[in-house]
Amino acid sequence: MKRIMTGVVAMVTGLWAAQGVLAQEEELGEAVLIELNATKANEGSCTLTFLVINGHQSQIDKAVYETVLFDSQGQVDRLTLFDFGTLPPGRPRVRQFTVPGMACDGLGQVLINGAHTCEAAELPESACETDLKLDTRTDIEVTG
Repeated sequence: MKRIMTGVVAMVTGLWAAQGVLAQEEELGEAVLIELNATKANEGSCTLTFLVINGHQSQIDKAVYETVLFDSQGQVDRLTLFDFGTLPPGRPRVRQFTVPGMACDGLGQVLINGAHTCEAAELPESACETDLKLDTRTDIEVTG
């Protein structure tokens, strides 16, 4: 009985999370949403998990964002590029990036500095940045 209840709770939680993603898609419009969804501490590194949704009507073939990571004291730790890859229209994608030499509890802010690369045959070059929407489900601030 305990395994059945655990399965039911997991299914309900999954449906609740899916409804949240669907609501985000409906409100997004012609923009890209980048949400810092979770972090995971590893030995000597931190893995950042992002939920990304392309709200445009056409696929983004390649989206690379210049990203600045600030420590918990507000000082720049590093500037890096996060390659979110191909983003199909209206379909959520999850991307993970492992940051070596950084503890998750030492990360205070993620700044999306701008699109380094935005390739989309049917969209303008600015499609990855225009009306970019940023969010977080963590204690780490995400700005841009």
